[in-house]
Parts: sequence; C-alpha cells; structure tokens
Amino acid sequence: MMNLFLPTILKLPNKSRYIFLFLLIFIFPPLAKTQEVYDLSRCVLSGLENNFSLKIAKTQEQISVNNYTLGNAGYLPTISTTNRFGGTLNNTNQKYSDDSRKITNGVHNNSASANVNLDLTIFNGFQVQTTYQKLNELKKAGVLNTQLNMEDVVSRIIAEYYLHVQQLILSKNLAYAVSLSRERVRIDEQRYLLGSSSKLELLQSMVYLNADSSRYAKQTENVLASQVRLKKLMALENLEENIILSDTVINIDTSLVYNTLLNTTLEQNTGLLLAQKDQVISELDYKIISGRAYPYLNLSSGYTYSFNRYAVGDLKNQQVNGLNYGLTLGMDIYDGFERRREKLNAKIGIETQKYQYQEIEQSVKADLVTIYYAYENNLKLIKLEEQNLEVARENLGIALERYKLGDLSGLDLREVQKSLLDAEERLISVQYLTKLAEISLYQISGQIMKDI
Repeated sequence: MMNLFLPTILKLPNKSRYIFLFLLIFIFPPLAKTQEVYDLSRCVLSGLENNFSLKIAKTQEQISVNNYTLGNAGYLPTISTTNRFGGTLNNTNQKYSDDSRKITNGVHNNSASANVNLDLTIFNGFQVQTTYQKLNELKKAGVLNTQLNMEDVVSRIIAEYYLHVQQLILSKNLAYAVSLSRERVRIDEQRYLLGSSSKLELLQSMVYLNADSSRYAKQTENVLASQVRLKKLMALENLEENIILSDTVINIDTSLVYNTLLNTTLEQNTGLLLAQKDQVISELDYKIISGRAYPYLNLSSGYTYSFNRYAVGDLKNQQVNGLNYGLTLGMDIYDGFERRREKLNAKIGIETQKYQYQEIEQSVKADLVTIYYAYENNLKLIKLEEQNLEVARENLGIALERYKLGDLSGLDLREVQKSLLDAEERLISVQYLTKLAEISLYQISGQIMKDI
C-alpha cells in the first residue's frame, strides 16, 4: 500500500511531505504491525519450544524416564490369574468278566477352575538393586542427550541469528555503495551537461551504478535466505512471515579466558558427562552379570478354586478351594561357561568406555585450544580492521571532494570506494567469525544455555 503513495509523496514539498507521512502512519496502523521484532532470547526460546529435532530428543528422554520404575527393576511382585471352564461329552461301552455289557451314551461332565498366583524375587544376587541403579543412570543419560540436542539447537540458532545480522549489515553497506555510485552519476551528468566531462565518464559511472545495484539485489536475496533458515530453526509455522531483529551489530564477549574455559569444560561439557554415564552403566552391567553367581530365593503363593460336576456315578459334584505357598532356593551351578564369557566381555566393555572417555576428553581439549586461538587472533584482527575502516572512510571523504573539484579520476574514485567496501566486508566477516568462535567456546564448556 505504501508503494502506491511513495512516488506522489516524494514529489511534494518538504513540509507537505512530512505532514502526509505523519497522517499515513495513523491511517494505516496495521502496516506497522506486519513485522515481528525478535531479539536473541526470543529466537532461542522459540526454537527450544518448537524445533522438531529437539521434540524427537525429548520423546526419547521420556522413554528412559518411563523405564525407571521399581517394577521394571524387579522389586515388585507379579500377580497373575488363570481361569478355565470346560467339560467332556463321552459315550462308554464297558464289558465285564461275565460277558455282560454296560453302554452309556451322552455322559456330560463339567469342570471350572480359577487361580490367582503371586511371585516375588526375594534375593537374586543384588541384580534387582543393580538394575534399578542402571535404569536411573539411563534416565540421567537421556536427560544429558536431550541437553546435548538443546545445546546444538541453541548454538545453531545463535549462529544463524548473527549471520542474519551480518547479512543485514552487508546489505546496508551495499546500499550505501549504491548511493555513492548514484551521487557519482549525478556529478558526471552535470559535468557532461556543462561540457566539462566526456560522455565516456558518464557511461562508466552508470556501469558502476548498475554493478553496485546488482550486488545489492543479490545481497537482498542472501538476507531473505538467511531469514528463512533462522525461522526454520525456530520452527515458525509461517515461514513467509517477515521478522525484524532487534540487534543491528554483532556483540562479542571479549573477556573469555582459556584456563577458566578449560576447567569449566572438564566439569560441564555434556559430551564428557555422557561418556562418564556410559562408564557407570558398563560397570553396572558387569555387576548384574556377576550377581548371577549368587543363589536366588523366590516366593510364590496362590489361591485356587475348582468345581467339577459328574453326570454318572455316586459322586455328583466336587468343589475344592485353598491357598498354596512356597519358597524356592536355587543356584546356577554350571551354564557352559556362559557367565564367565559374559563377564570377560563386560570387563572389556568397561575398558572400552574408559578409552572412549579419554578419546572424547582429548578431542574436546583439542577443539578448545584450536577455537580459542582462533578467537584470540580474530579479536586482534577486529582492532586492525576497525583502524583500516576508519582510514578507508576518511580516504573516501577526501576522494569525493577531490572528484567534485575534478582533481581525481573516476577510476581512482572507484578504487577508493572499493577499498571502503572491502574494509567493511572484512570487518563484519572477522566479527562474525569471532562470534562463531565465542559460540563454540560456550558450547564446548557447557555454558551455551546459561543465559537462556
């Protein structure tokens, strides 16, 4: 709607233009609400709430939570019931020793029974207690797995958030480059009309303007693509919704210290914590296997009711009910050395988990050192590029004044303008790389969620 009025507005005098714009804002207030403003916290919280990969991880965690029960470990008794009703329908032909016979047809007998049984493991070599501990560790591992996925989602959202900020800054710089090229075309056009410059200079200026406009259009596409990726990570329902970021610069934490990060990493890194859980679980598996060498004691009890009806004979029917109970003491004496084989494999599993923990710890330390060196170096580069940018801006200001006076060629002006654009791009690139290093350091040290 605003685009329909824009050409008319620009033709109005300054005073009338401001009045018209002021009225337009109040006439069309919904236009100001079509874009949602998102800060980093809102983006992260939206991703934690809606991201699909994180939802899958949470469902897996819920399974491990559901498995952590006394019944699943074997603490609780099992109660079962069996009930049966049936009968027989027989024909009998009996021959006695005196050659007499007795034939009976259609003898229908009925029977019914009902049983309730209770079984409880009293002792089985501490396997029940150890299994319960294992289920608890598996539950904690499920929580850590979810946390690992959450950290990954958060780090990706933060990285994409600041990538979008970077693309917006680059777009702003290119828009400024277009405005400079447009100003140069205006100057060369006036010179050409006054006869103080050739048409070649004007045409060359127009070529530069078109080139800058083309780059700006391509950058607009990059901005939109970055925004879509960010909204995808946030799992927004409407990917076509236009959002505005509250941040316009890339904020960098310059206070990170390596020794502090190292200590925090060894204590809080989620991958290391998971590896520790795997060690504990492998040790509990060994204890469960060792527990099978102990005797076991089981309690069983039940209540039985039965009823039988007889069609022939002196007994017409019979009813029996009563309680039964018993203790079973047993021990596995020989199982073909299967338990011995499983214990050896469990010991190997414990050693394997130790090696895997050491491997993960070494890999985490190596990543921390590498990324921290990059972080430190990029901080130095930022200061250098900020100085270069100041010089490039000052140089452009001087070059523009000389160009207006005709004391500088168009080619030299273009070179100065390109130097400024390159300096801006290098600075924002180094800032973003530093931010990525900062995000990685927070993630490795287990601190990526601390401000969420």
